[in-house]
Amino acid sequence: MEFKRIAINTGGGDAPGLNAVIRAIVLAATQRGWECVGIRDGYNGLLSPEKYPEGGLMPLTPDVVRGITHLGGTILGTTNRGNPLAYPVLGEDDQYYEIDRSDELLNAFAENNLDALIAIGGDGSLAIAGALAAKGLRVVGVPKTIDNDLDKTVATFGFNTAVYFATECIDRLHTTAASHQRIMVVEVMGRYAGWIGLNAGVAGTADAILLPEIPYDINKVAEKIQKRSARGRDFSIVVVAEGAKPVGGDVTIIGKSVGQAERLGGVGHKVGAALEALTGKETRVVVLGHLLRGGKPTAYDRLLSLRFGAAAVRSLVEGQSGVMVALDPPTVNYVPLADVAGRMKQVPLDCDTMLTGRDLGISFGD
Repeated sequence: MEFKRIAINTGGGDAPGLNAVIRAIVLAATQRGWECVGIRDGYNGLLSPEKYPEGGLMPLTPDVVRGITHLGGTILGTTNRGNPLAYPVLGEDDQYYEIDRSDELLNAFAENNLDALIAIGGDGSLAIAGALAAKGLRVVGVPKTIDNDLDKTVATFGFNTAVYFATECIDRLHTTAASHQRIMVVEVMGRYAGWIGLNAGVAGTADAILLPEIPYDINKVAEKIQKRSARGRDFSIVVVAEGAKPVGGDVTIIGKSVGQAERLGGVGHKVGAALEALTGKETRVVVLGHLLRGGKPTAYDRLLSLRFGAAAVRSLVEGQSGVMVALDPPTVNYVPLADVAGRMKQVPLDCDTMLTGRDLGISFGD
């Protein structure tokens, strides 16, 4: 198929490296004589163009993407409330309902003479991309999430930056924890996978790491802290992934809105309160939250983003559709979106980093 005009969108939570992907796609596509446009705020630029006085589609030229590789966020905007398969619409009774607007979206692609879509996103965004591909749209996905929980790719861009920043924060907390002989509980993002917590916790020499993959017994964590105190180590660092849950319990949810996935958070405060009660030690809780999403991407994430963006364009040249570009060192390959959607990559309990943590004496609450 000959391409003349392709669209790019970014969906779900933002991640360092999104702008680098956009730049790579635009430069690689322009070299082939294609025109690029960006859809604002996920798919909302096509589904609700009346909300965008400047236009729901953003022209993307080499001049527009100049100098954005190192910038965090996304110049296109993003949302986790614009799923065209379950789009929130306000009813006459002032209640929100989810409706399927995917056919309307496909018509908008045709009306705007868009030959293909490169969808940059995480599990939810790529599931949408797979559904659109099944309806006949030419689609290529690019894996994006700081959580690193997408299957079929060794890494997602944004993860390295999040781990780097979380580790730096843990490093800083060591000194204040030692000065005041406190327990410091650090809650990190990651949703239902513990990749950020595990990697940052081990790199930052945490004393305990609580992950979604291992339901924790808070008494085991308190026991670890008390043993440290008996050896004269009067402070402790506990890293808690936001999806961690106690034995026999469930994840801690902040809330859920129509058209939006449930929001995790608050487990750090639960763990902190429990540890203070069990150990008698003064405890402080630090929630890194969206700090992990912001800021400049690391060199690793910039390079991975640029590689993914260029590979997405090459996949279209090769006639691919319904695929995701995936890191398979030393190359970037293509995998079917159908093999990615609905599959979450959690931390294997026998992975080397987990085994290393145990050899170092880190408690995982089990």
